[in-house]
Amino acid sequence: MSTNHFLQFRDFSREVYDYLFARTRVIKERFKRYEPYHPLADRTLVMIFEKASTRTRLSFEAGMQQLGGAAIYMNTRDSQLGRGEPVEDAAQVISRMCDLVMIRTFEQDIVERFAQNSRVPVVNGLTNEYHPCQILADIYTYIEHRGPITGKTVAWIGDSNNMCNTWLQAAEVLDFNVHVSTPPGYEVEADRAGLHGTGHFEQFTDPMEACRGASLVTSDVWTSMGFEAENEERRQAFADWCVDAEMMSIAAPDAVYMHCLPAHRGEEVTAEVIDGKQSVVWDEAENRLHAQKALMEYLLLGQL
Repeated sequence: MSTNHFLQFRDFSREVYDYLFARTRVIKERFKRYEPYHPLADRTLVMIFEKASTRTRLSFEAGMQQLGGAAIYMNTRDSQLGRGEPVEDAAQVISRMCDLVMIRTFEQDIVERFAQNSRVPVVNGLTNEYHPCQILADIYTYIEHRGPITGKTVAWIGDSNNMCNTWLQAAEVLDFNVHVSTPPGYEVEADRAGLHGTGHFEQFTDPMEACRGASLVTSDVWTSMGFEAENEERRQAFADWCVDAEMMSIAAPDAVYMHCLPAHRGEEVTAEVIDGKQSVVWDEAENRLHAQKALMEYLLLGQL
């Protein structure tokens, strides 16, 4: 039997995402009614962290427990992975002792190699290249607030990082458009983003023009984890790429603002925007929990 993994957004079809969004709604509604739901009783999730986390750890650990299973936290500094054990060997051992593995690390190659040697599904909790679980939650959040995202325009303002790459993949799978505006030297690299074409995104030198008419405006910190040495250089380069009220005013009248958090108010977004009426960042953060519960249920039980 082949094992399903979730390593990039393009790993699933549009039909699977439609199912996951529907399941997320059901699972969230049960959660809000305090209705016990334990389809993963006696199942174990191992969470491997090389990068620090708040939302990823909490959403996966709480989510697995709410589904009736158990979650085990592992930090590479405290395991043999941090002492030079080959990823392939670790995957062989760990996957014999659990039902599901989530990895949050630096290089995409690590999760790919782990998955190739795993007996159980592997989930990418974040790498330098992609952040599929976050975009799964973000798109569900848009659907929850505004309906289908098909045919809409998402404005990405800032660095062409793992979030940007994953939005671009999602646009190809779910048939919407992405306007990307980055400072010179930080443009999208189609190969690195893992795109099959360029038909679903457009690059803008002016962030205001990227926001014009957009249904969703989103940004991220200017310096992602692992790039701290570039912090001051990036602060100068990205100074004009702060999402403010003027940018939101030329987006669609019902546009929403998203940020995967943590946010730096006054850098990539103003306090007026992230704390304003168009912001859905707190629902977005909560929906990591519910979307990932739907994902784990699907990976272990298939479509119900």
